[in-house]
Amino acid sequence: MNIGLFGGTFDPIHKGHLALARAARERCKLSRICFVPANVPPHKQRQPLLPFAHRFAMIALATAQEKDFAASVLEAPEEPEAGNTNKEKTRAAKPNYTIDTVKRLKQSLKRVDRLFLLIGIDAFADIAQWHQAEALFRECEFVVASRPGFSLADVANALPATLRPRVEVTRPFHKQAATGDLVLKGVTIHLLDEVYQPISSTAIREAAAAGKPLGRFVEPAVADYIKKMGLYKSR
Repeated sequence: MNIGLFGGTFDPIHKGHLALARAARERCKLSRICFVPANVPPHKQRQPLLPFAHRFAMIALATAQEKDFAASVLEAPEEPEAGNTNKEKTRAAKPNYTIDTVKRLKQSLKRVDRLFLLIGIDAFADIAQWHQAEALFRECEFVVASRPGFSLADVANALPATLRPRVEVTRPFHKQAATGDLVLKGVTIHLLDEVYQPISSTAIREAAAAGKPLGRFVEPAVADYIKKMGLYKSR
């Protein structure tokens, strides 16, 4: 089977996330997509997030009508054991590195299954700085949601140094939009060029804090949950 892994803060999950997932499912014939909310994202440790339980609940609500989509607890915080609270708190505060999540998921898959990591191009631009980035490309294929202004050269040049093609190879890529497939030695990237939606999670949180309607940003069930639970009001 072809399995998709879509990680992020999902604070909250919005229609742009769902559009990416649907396009990836169609393009790569994915049998299942696991939405994995991060407990402690490495790149946003100083940014306050809603508790994991709320973000997981919103993913479950947003994907309830999609039989191939599922909310995942792969990066859920661990419950502290009795008499071991401090140690568990320290362990729970460790960042959720994607490479660890990918390896954990692959333990439940068959050897012949293919794993696809879903990601937006803005996040992909920093992929070389990710923990064990080179290993990540060995473990899975990438599905990257492109947007206007990015070229194929931008994608190639974002790769870790050990996987990045030579300058003379990427020079023709500067005139090509970030579309199609980019297959290099040790790298397979599927680029989606028709799914970009200019939806900002920050704008959603600000709208929620102001009591404004959220219907154009998120699924109705998610909007109802945010309103019912009074989420983002304190921000």
